[in-house]
Amino acid sequence: MTRTYVVTGAASGIGATTARLLTERGERVIGIDLRGAEVEADLSTPTGRQEAAAKATELAGGTIDAVIACAGISAPIPATVAVNFFGVTELLEALLPALAGSDAPRAAVVSSMASLQPNSPEIVAAALAGDEATALAEAEKLTSQGPEIGYLVYPSSKRALARWVRRESITPAWAGAGIPLNAVAPGTVLTPMTAGLLATPEGAAMVDASVPMPLNSHQPPESVANLLIWLTSVENTHMAGQVIYDDGGADATLRGDDIWSWADQR
Repeated sequence: MTRTYVVTGAASGIGATTARLLTERGERVIGIDLRGAEVEADLSTPTGRQEAAAKATELAGGTIDAVIACAGISAPIPATVAVNFFGVTELLEALLPALAGSDAPRAAVVSSMASLQPNSPEIVAAALAGDEATALAEAEKLTSQGPEIGYLVYPSSKRALARWVRRESITPAWAGAGIPLNAVAPGTVLTPMTAGLLATPEGAAMVDASVPMPLNSHQPPESVANLLIWLTSVENTHMAGQVIYDDGGADATLRGDDIWSWADQR
């Protein structure tokens, strides 16, 4: 049976690849992006998110089987928090009524292994509190100091998103409604967003120092898209709140073999 998917960031990168693979499998895809998608909307604004959700729901006929949120930016600007966190979480919440009408609703988002990098606790706290104004103000403080400091906005947005997924996935609105909610955290993906960084040997060396990928190095968007598709398939019945590091081994390289000692007696 054909399933109806909503894919954000559907005009480029991981989102475009995900939409293409789903279409090739015979699924129905409603894409959301600034331009070049079935729904054109600005997810950096509350109004844009609500309009996108309303239009996608209308096009779907009121029922959506799965949402895959790929839209995101990495620029050292405050809007990165708006798109990467609020543009995902508020859109998903707005689409919950349409998901509830499906026999097998699913949702997955794109986080990043950058969620493991240094970040701004102030941005993360404000985002998780739903305080977009404060999150943007804290981001502005960082970006006004130049791109090197401003880069912290990106890992902060992805840290907050990963934590939101873990927190919300087990609530009545998601797990209680039978909706698996998970995240995929890629390493360095070969998309237009990373092309500039990888264009020079110096840039590539800087990226690889931060994101070491011993397994097969930089990854094609298909490696992420296929995982997102499985997470939102009917076969996924019990995976919830997981942030899966599909990153060529970057997480294991950086965090090592023991991520369980938090539960040890002290």
